[in-house]
Amino acid sequence: MTLTQLKYLIAVSEANSLNDAAKALYISQPSLSAAIRSLEKELGFDLLIRTKGGITMTVRGLEFLGYAKSVMEQYALLDARFISQTAVKKRFSVSMQHYTFAVDAFAELVKRHGMDEYEFEVHETKTYEVIENVKNQKSELGVLYLNDYNKRVMTKIFGEAGLRFEPFFDCGIYVYLWKGHPLANRDQLSLEDLEEYPCLSFDQGTHNSFYFAEEVLSTYPYKRLIKASDRATLLNLMVRLQGYTLCCGIICEDLNGPDYLAVRLVSEERMTIGCISRKDAPLSSLGQEYLEYLSAYREKTLN
Repeated sequence: MTLTQLKYLIAVSEANSLNDAAKALYISQPSLSAAIRSLEKELGFDLLIRTKGGITMTVRGLEFLGYAKSVMEQYALLDARFISQTAVKKRFSVSMQHYTFAVDAFAELVKRHGMDEYEFEVHETKTYEVIENVKNQKSELGVLYLNDYNKRVMTKIFGEAGLRFEPFFDCGIYVYLWKGHPLANRDQLSLEDLEEYPCLSFDQGTHNSFYFAEEVLSTYPYKRLIKASDRATLLNLMVRLQGYTLCCGIICEDLNGPDYLAVRLVSEERMTIGCISRKDAPLSSLGQEYLEYLSAYREKTLN
């Protein structure tokens, strides 16, 4: 196995085409194919699925690709520091379910360190993609929740992906809605109170299992339910349709604005907010610092 082979594989994954990758690498397509075949032979499994319509990565290929990218990033840092002595930015990436407090913590991290030495990425996305991004090392950390309903299944998924889950805080369930909502002045609400209003939830795409739902009580038979793909749309629907969603109760007015509030839901349900990371990879200094920022929100939970 060579660094050149890893470089070739990464190029193929980015181009989704052997021909396009070969052009980008300034080598012939047969030479590129031979290098990938040689790597597959050494590893003992296929990295690519080759069809007339193009190429895709195998499941094990995607797992290997995550490690390959990590190796190449570390090599780039070594080269920059000890060989070419050029400045290369360190990288930090985090994926998360749609939590404004997790975005807020990320913003504080960027503000503290600036972007001269670091390259930052944040992915506010579907639950399955949060897990995949950490598994394949696209992100160092992933922020999501567990509860009594999804814990057994999600813990199994984490274990199979080589991930660990670190909890930050437990909290009750809150109804997040627009301040102009007819029920906004209540001290607490029940699901029966909310029956005539649309429940808003985040669409999980092809992985739309109840276990991947970002909202607790996902199996409840809501009379009206609307799925949205992003946080801005969800907030707009809260205003236009008097919708609501269920959340952990942490309010971040700096990001969502002052026009929304959280009202306690009458429920014994609890949720545990935490972070996933790879078991076989120690956290970077920025990763550890990000966890500290998240832990600080324990004091801001309404409970």
